[in-house]
Amino acid sequence: MLRRRTLKRWGGRGVLYSVVTAFTLFAIFPFYWMLITALKQNKDLYVGATRANHIPLIFNDPPTWQHIAYLFNHTLYLQWLLNTFFVGAAVVGITLLVGVPAAYSLARMSGRWGEKLGIGIFLTYLVPPTLLFIPFARLVSVLGLYDSLWSLILIYPTFTIPFCTWLLMGFFKSIPHEIEEQAMIDGYSRLGAIIKAVLPLSLPGLLTVVIFTFTLVTQEFVYALTFISTVSKMTVSIGVPVALVRGDTFYWGSLMAAALITSVPIAILYNLFLDRFIAGFLGGAVKG
Repeated sequence: MLRRRTLKRWGGRGVLYSVVTAFTLFAIFPFYWMLITALKQNKDLYVGATRANHIPLIFNDPPTWQHIAYLFNHTLYLQWLLNTFFVGAAVVGITLLVGVPAAYSLARMSGRWGEKLGIGIFLTYLVPPTLLFIPFARLVSVLGLYDSLWSLILIYPTFTIPFCTWLLMGFFKSIPHEIEEQAMIDGYSRLGAIIKAVLPLSLPGLLTVVIFTFTLVTQEFVYALTFISTVSKMTVSIGVPVALVRGDTFYWGSLMAAALITSVPIAILYNLFLDRFIAGFLGGAVKG
């Protein structure tokens, strides 16, 4: 009996470790593929595929830095990174500046109107971007922001604010009113109570908003392609394919190097705050 229990326990652990290992390999493989592609020689990438003994998952020839050197020396990759960071930081700031007060006000609004307004705001996030393409293009043209990073800073908050407002409503609803009342009894104003008592308790939601917003800015393609035409003003999502995809010629090594360098910091950020990020989505979804 004891032996059967031991075998059952070890069998369960074996299944668990096998599943975890499979998921880990599945998650790591894209980064591994980008890395070996970025460091492979051209003859290993293209000519090597015709060899009988060629193995695509390893280095069949010595690795090289030529693709990474080409990315930094023959494109404006660093400038695109700076542009992306500038737009991302601006959009994150605007989203928090508008979304936090809006979410707090809707969460504290009594009656059904608060919930209805919150759902209405969230539904605006579900509107397909293609439907808003023409009016946004007209707005950017009227304001004279075409071919400017400010056009993206103006447009991106229109679909980050609704979702983030709905998400933060769940956190603010989960915070008891008594905490704010106690802070106000201690001498804080309403604003002071929110800053000192409410926002620290909503940190998982705030981190979720920051990560979600910055990730969306990094990967957005359609509006960046439409409103930015000067190469030096492009973001990473549009600058890399424009510079490294020329007709039917793909600079795969440099493309993978750019994708790897851009994605690794985001992946590290997700993993560092994974627990809070999951709590942010689950808390907003359940409580909201």
